[in-house]
Amino acid sequence: MRHHNSNRKFGRSKTQRRALLNSLAFNLITRGKIKTTLAKAKEVRPFVEKLVTRAKVGTPAGRRLIISKLGGSHTREVKKLFEVIAPKYADKKGGYTRVLKLGVRKSDGAPMAIIEFV
Repeated sequence: MRHHNSNRKFGRSKTQRRALLNSLAFNLITRGKIKTTLAKAKEVRPFVEKLVTRAKVGTPAGRRLIISKLGGSHTREVKKLFEVIAPKYADKKGGYTRVLKLGVRKSDGAPMAIIEFV
């Protein structure tokens, strides 16, 4: 039974899923918006929003935690998250990202979406 196991598996192992989420979050922070499948966008949304909430506090412990969540070598993106993205949402409690549906992909019919910062 799958009680309290609501995350998507994407046909990948745990380490591959973690790497996928890290990559999507890294690209979203870097570019501000990315185009991906709807399922991946819905899965990366809470991951990124938790990072932004942690960055809003601005503690060194939070910075270390975000660096470890993103893989450890993305210091430039962590700096952008703390200095550019988090101050924009200082007065907002949540809902930092938006998922826009695009339709289906031509090749395999997968529903596509854009995830972006509000």
